[in-house]
Amino acid sequence: MSRLTKISLAAAFAILVAAPLALSAHVAPDARALAQLDEDWSRAAAAKDVDRVASFYADDAIAYPPGAPIAVGKAAARKVWAAYFSDPSFAISWKTDHAEVSAQLGYTSGTSETSYNGPDGKIVREKGKYLCVWRKQKDGGWKAIHDVWNADSQ
Repeated sequence: MSRLTKISLAAAFAILVAAPLALSAHVAPDARALAQLDEDWSRAAAAKDVDRVASFYADDAIAYPPGAPIAVGKAAARKVWAAYFSDPSFAISWKTDHAEVSAQLGYTSGTSETSYNGPDGKIVREKGKYLCVWRKQKDGGWKAIHDVWNADSQ
């Protein structure tokens, strides 16, 4: 293999490896804003700030908590989170892996980690995933309108 061929192959490989990084740098501003909102929401949940957590929902939002009925409306979603936070052993965090926006709707999705004391008193640790659909508001901000999360199988 000639030196020129080796250099060409190395350059092609570098472009292929760098391409995903370059694309992620060009994420639309609205998608970046959603990812930041999701990060802020996770911090509020980690702090067990039920009012702040509820503030991310639109008034007509629908939450789909695992193992529980659908919660329709911001007040119902707040009750779901208040029940979680009433357990001193409960902890949750999530990380956004994807965010995308098209016109007035967007979504975030990613992975989550939850822990709490099980019925036997031993700590239960769950890894899971979530998908949240967001709607742009009249003021230009974003609110969650459909929020679903669940644990991976054990």
